[in-house]
Amino acid sequence: MKIAEFPASSARASVAAALTEDRAADDITTLWSVPADLIATAEISTRRPGVAAGIPVVHEVFAQTDPEVEVKTLVADGERVQAGDVLVRLTGPARSLITAERTVLNFLQRLCGIATVTDGFVRAVAGTPARILDTRKTAPGLRALDKYAVTAGGGSNHRLTLAAMVLLKENHITAAGGVTAAINTVRKAMADSGTSVPIDVEVQTVAQAREAMEAGAGWLMLDNMEVADIEEVMRMRAGRSGGSEILLEASGNVTLDRVRALADAGVDLISIGALTHSAPALDLTMLITTDAAPCPR
Repeated sequence: MKIAEFPASSARASVAAALTEDRAADDITTLWSVPADLIATAEISTRRPGVAAGIPVVHEVFAQTDPEVEVKTLVADGERVQAGDVLVRLTGPARSLITAERTVLNFLQRLCGIATVTDGFVRAVAGTPARILDTRKTAPGLRALDKYAVTAGGGSNHRLTLAAMVLLKENHITAAGGVTAAINTVRKAMADSGTSVPIDVEVQTVAQAREAMEAGAGWLMLDNMEVADIEEVMRMRAGRSGGSEILLEASGNVTLDRVRALADAGVDLISIGALTHSAPALDLTMLITTDAAPCPR
């Protein structure tokens, strides 16, 4: 499993926005109830099994909240964890620990949740050539982190932005006048601009898949197709000269119950929006675990 490089700059901006949103500097509950000179140790642990993701965010949160807090990571991103496992141990001013608690958990719970769901899909297709991909159905402002979490769970990233590649979806095809017209129009524009990027074409029927192949498409997204239709497209690809170079991607309402059948049909890729738009947060907690003590003068 290859985990993507942690998106440090995106994390920095997202953490800053979260702390501003929370008005962390004006945490009146903590300021008025916790002594300023108290030092404490806290642990972030999981109440449920899952996959760790986003551990570097903890360092970023405390770098911005209070650099005096010592952050000791006990698991690495991509590791499976069990209920009760401690992910991170923190030592520093109690006020800082408590003020940053919710921000840290909001990020970690989401990212661990995405990695955990992804891991389930990856394991479901184990032994097949199919790779699990994410989509752009991410939380606004958190795309880089969400997609990083997918890789921590063993998945792969589809396009990060609209500029990364061409993905001709249903509305593009309708507006362009059909599958062939859309492909030809894009090719001309690509040639005119002097650039070259992959072209993925969404098709919903076997007839559209045939048309896209005949138009020279090198990547087809088989959207909401039944397994029998996907198998027909697979045979169509196999019967074409150079057909093995065409990527076939299954997509649309992919569930754990269905994903193995899609993989067994022979597709190369399976893209799943639910990895990021519907992943439940992994249940984590952060608790002070040792008696707080006054800060030494």
